[in-house]
Amino acid sequence: AAIIAANPGVDPNRLMIGQRICIPGAPMPGECPAGTQPYTIRAGDTYFSLAQRFNTTVAAIIAANPGVDPNRLMIGQQICMPGTPMPGGCPSGTSEYTIRAGDTFFSIARRFNISVDALMRANPGVDPDRLQIGQVICVPGA
Repeated sequence: AAIIAANPGVDPNRLMIGQRICIPGAPMPGECPAGTQPYTIRAGDTYFSLAQRFNTTVAAIIAANPGVDPNRLMIGQQICMPGTPMPGGCPSGTSEYTIRAGDTFFSIARRFNISVDALMRANPGVDPDRLQIGQVICVPGA
């Protein structure tokens, strides 16, 4: 009923692939409330790991994302993160790195002259044994 009310003039029995509708309570891409920034869920993300990475609380993330089930996050899903915008989605003092063929946490740590432990701390929730080509991680001091 709430979806129908948010989409006057849309016939719920005649939805078409690619048609855009409004979902009450869910942020539209690029539309986050003041004091938040858009963030796209990556492999391994949980509200707890995001709270640690972005120096906020799980409660603040939940409050910024009414209608989003924190137990059903999907890669590519957009949420709103409380706090100051940070370039690229990695916390200050780190930079984004895109996994390439053959990368391991050990090889990445050697490439950037950091410890594997520092790399793991910068990427809570990322399984170093299941890295995927194209996956984005945060590298401290890079």
